[in-house]
Amino acid sequence: MTRVKRGSTANARRKRLLKQAKGFKWGRKTKFRAAKEALLHAWTFQFADRKKKKRTMRRLWTVRVGAAARDNGVSYSKLIAQLKAAHIEIDRKVLSVIAAKHPDIFAQIVATK
Repeated sequence: MTRVKRGSTANARRKRLLKQAKGFKWGRKTKFRAAKEALLHAWTFQFADRKKKKRTMRRLWTVRVGAAARDNGVSYSKLIAQLKAAHIEIDRKVLSVIAAKHPDIFAQIVATK
């Protein structure tokens, strides 16, 4: 059987992993073993932070809607209760955009009973 040299495959694998570790500090961007360990942690944080971003954005929308609601003389919880009672189904993201960019329209939404 003929001899198979596998250096090119191994080098390609290492090169690909080191390319993903670009921008890391110290030896973690140049040394394969350190880069591999750093990437395992980085991927874990990356996955978790994609979930965390959704929570953070929803909190931001709630704060924006709450501030705009207080400007119109109603609390956030009462505004949401009013919207549910009036069967107005606007999610908090859209509501926050309306509150920030179109305050007159938001005031009309608050005025609906």
